[in-house]
Amino acid sequence: MSKHYVIIGGSRGIGRGIVQRLAAAENQVSVYSRTAGEVQAIDNVEHTVLDVLSDEIDAGIFPAVIDGFAYCPGSFNAKSIRGLSIETLREDFEVNVVGAVKTIKACLGGLKKAESASALLFSTVAVARGMNAHASIAASKGAIEALTKTLAAELSPKVRVNCIAPALTETSLMGKFFTDPEKVAALGAQYPLKRTGTVDDLAAAACFLLGDESRWVTGQTLGVDGGMSTVQG
Repeated sequence: MSKHYVIIGGSRGIGRGIVQRLAAAENQVSVYSRTAGEVQAIDNVEHTVLDVLSDEIDAGIFPAVIDGFAYCPGSFNAKSIRGLSIETLREDFEVNVVGAVKTIKACLGGLKKAESASALLFSTVAVARGMNAHASIAASKGAIEALTKTLAAELSPKVRVNCIAPALTETSLMGKFFTDPEKVAALGAQYPLKRTGTVDDLAAAACFLLGDESRWVTGQTLGVDGGMSTVQG
């Protein structure tokens, strides 16, 4: 049966990959982002312009019934603690945490009206691993992992809440790491599975957590990271 999904930040990268998979399965997908990108050309997709940081978010812009929700906006500021400004720290927290909370709150009514709803957030492997120059993003995404567990407890049993923690994935946000094939190969060699991630790797896992196949899964952070967080290659 067709479902209705809300994807925040679904016009590019992992978000767009999720939108493409959900729409291809004949679901209705509502995308909210600052620009439409290529998603307007996808069947079963409706785009609404929304800046989660600067706009007042009215619950009325979202579907009355929401079967699944994913918050995909993110940031990446690789700075050592010495070079990290408080402004950057605040900006990362606003994008990754405050934006997620604002949109989840606005979608709560629709999620609770669904027969069985799922919400999905995104973290990073840097929370589990501890990596140089990742203080700001790891702090923000660590908060996301804590928020995932808190909301899973608070919204059960009506709404499942889970999180995905990727490692390096080829998206526009991380494009600077993928300009040199030799560098890409060297980065991939650091992973137990000997490659970096793709958008479809993450989108496939996301659609599993958003769908009924994961109906007995909540409060979890799934590492989709080529084994980086748990395996020594």
